[in-house]
Amino acid sequence: MRSAFFIRASCGNFVVSHMRRNLPADAALVIIDVQNGIDHPSWGERNNPGAEQNIAALLRIWRAAKLPIYHVRHDSLEPESHYRPGQPGNDFKPEAMPEPGEIVIVKRTNSAFIGTDFESRLRAAGHTRLVVVGVITNNSVEATVRMAGNLGFETYLAEDATFTFGRRDWNGVDRTADEVHAMSLANLDGEYCTVVSTRDVLDSTSIVSG
Repeated sequence: MRSAFFIRASCGNFVVSHMRRNLPADAALVIIDVQNGIDHPSWGERNNPGAEQNIAALLRIWRAAKLPIYHVRHDSLEPESHYRPGQPGNDFKPEAMPEPGEIVIVKRTNSAFIGTDFESRLRAAGHTRLVVVGVITNNSVEATVRMAGNLGFETYLAEDATFTFGRRDWNGVDRTADEVHAMSLANLDGEYCTVVSTRDVLDSTSIVSG
């Protein structure tokens, strides 16, 4: 279901996206699992190489506007995980490093809502709109966005501020990272969230970063 915050209008064979000029005060930026462990070569080939720069751009906007920011950190319980606490892979990447006073939600499953106080924090603060970025698209991002939509949050997913990796599908066909990413977005858009671009979000605000 589309909201008044984001409207899509068909124009011939094109889809034109419009967001309100000013982000509402309850629009929270949710940054999922942007930690050093995601750079380990064992993940394989990724897509969206500019995702971290887009995340950093959104963070600058949110900080300048003093809008709510939630950093989600994955503390894996798996002994072989690069996200396990106590090793460099668990640390946030520089582009997504929390500043003092910013909220960090620590999770141990793929959804930021499971086993955490994320939902109660959002509701207590009156943050009903979420702009989600992070990794990986078809795992923690998709799991979190699905739950956010089901819980009634007005959710937006910035497709070029997320990324994933290639994998083999159920039929044994190797799929590229772009293909996996696109299918995950298709699963989510219009059902659990509205998929947008970083430019859509940046154009929705009158704030101009230096």
